[in-house]
Amino acid sequence: MLANWRARVVGVCLAVSAAALLAGCDDQFDNRVGSGRSLAPIPQNTLAKMDALGTTASAPVLIRTYKQEAELEIWKQKSDGRYALLKTFPMCRWSGQLGPKVREGDRQVPEGFYTITREQMNPNSNYYLSFNVGFPNAYDRAYGRSGGDIMVHGVCSSAGCFSMTDIQIAEIYAIVREAFAGGQHGVQMQSYPFRMTAENLAKHRLDPNIAFWRELKNGADHFETTMAEPSVLVCNKHYVFGAEAARDVSATAACPALKRDDEVEAAVAAKAAKDDVAVAALVAKGVKPIQLVYSDGGQNPAFRGRDDVSRPEALAVGPQEVVLGDDGKPLPAVVQVAAAIDLKPAATFRTASASSTPVKTAPETAAVVSPGSNSGALGFVGGLSDSSKSLMSGLIARVSGSGEPPLRVYEPAEPIPSDAPLPPRRSALLDKPIRMATAKVDDASAQ
Repeated sequence: MLANWRARVVGVCLAVSAAALLAGCDDQFDNRVGSGRSLAPIPQNTLAKMDALGTTASAPVLIRTYKQEAELEIWKQKSDGRYALLKTFPMCRWSGQLGPKVREGDRQVPEGFYTITREQMNPNSNYYLSFNVGFPNAYDRAYGRSGGDIMVHGVCSSAGCFSMTDIQIAEIYAIVREAFAGGQHGVQMQSYPFRMTAENLAKHRLDPNIAFWRELKNGADHFETTMAEPSVLVCNKHYVFGAEAARDVSATAACPALKRDDEVEAAVAAKAAKDDVAVAALVAKGVKPIQLVYSDGGQNPAFRGRDDVSRPEALAVGPQEVVLGDDGKPLPAVVQVAAAIDLKPAATFRTASASSTPVKTAPETAAVVSPGSNSGALGFVGGLSDSSKSLMSGLIARVSGSGEPPLRVYEPAEPIPSDAPLPPRRSALLDKPIRMATAKVDDASAQ
């Protein structure tokens, strides 16, 4: 009888663990008592880099992430108020596809501008250490997006989170912790699908998410033009960067009168126009529009062959580069080649104008749904300059024929397998020493 009771308890525990994997980066969140590992010091070589940059451990910090490149950047504010890049960490694992997170369980790593507060730090994480990125933010909520517990954490396993190694998260956590100790109230985290280079924008110019991505680029341009943290507002269901409002702003209501720095806005507009010219030049040279299709996310090449990642079979084949025609649909030859790949697709791509018959394009695909009111992204205040709108609007309009591209949403067609590695029990790690240079790949991340 006792044996049967124990078997039932074990079965329930396993079922709960599997459900946690399906739900996302489910994590124990209790910051009332910090574990010893949450108090680990910042490595000496990182402190030396801070000193060389003219910053300190207590100075404000800013985080930028890029899914396609699988990298996480730590920026520190210098004494003159401008930010400088401190370190770039290779990302061990991210899940889903390029594109924003829309709903609970879609395994998507979110894209957008988020705020991390001291209360979102979790020193007792089941994933060694973690902090919540703050999804959904005001922009996400304006579109009815759901989900939560989206973390930057240790353990190379992702179901919608930014997964680092334990050694990496120990250092990242320490850097953020010391910034809070120095008086910073919120850490801005900028999450991008890829680096906003002319080449990436040219290649992804017909992707259904391009209007949203160009809106994020406006925030990136504000940061890169001023090297200062851009202010972020959400109104009229759009991001507004580098502006202040005299009254409270509603994410879904029309934008009120906004105050801007004309000099900064002119510099941002000039950068946007220059980038658009570079994109147009690449298009003229024959750079083809593409869509990257992942089996289930990716990882930085520095971790290739690592055996403790979640869903290693999804990483066996890298993202499939699907070449698109002028209508934004896969070229017939590409469809034929992709269909010949002996891999079972997990979902399908559908466009608003496509038939209900799915087009098999790669080992993993996604669905397209309307994002709501996403029109006017190019002409929106704080977006592209007038000289840039006409250059890009024609390219984007060809995606849907209206200038309002649909949103591509990733939807796994099958339950996520339950054999992904579970996070270690917190009790087993309480006394685990932090070895800051035990693996070559972790050591390389300090470069």
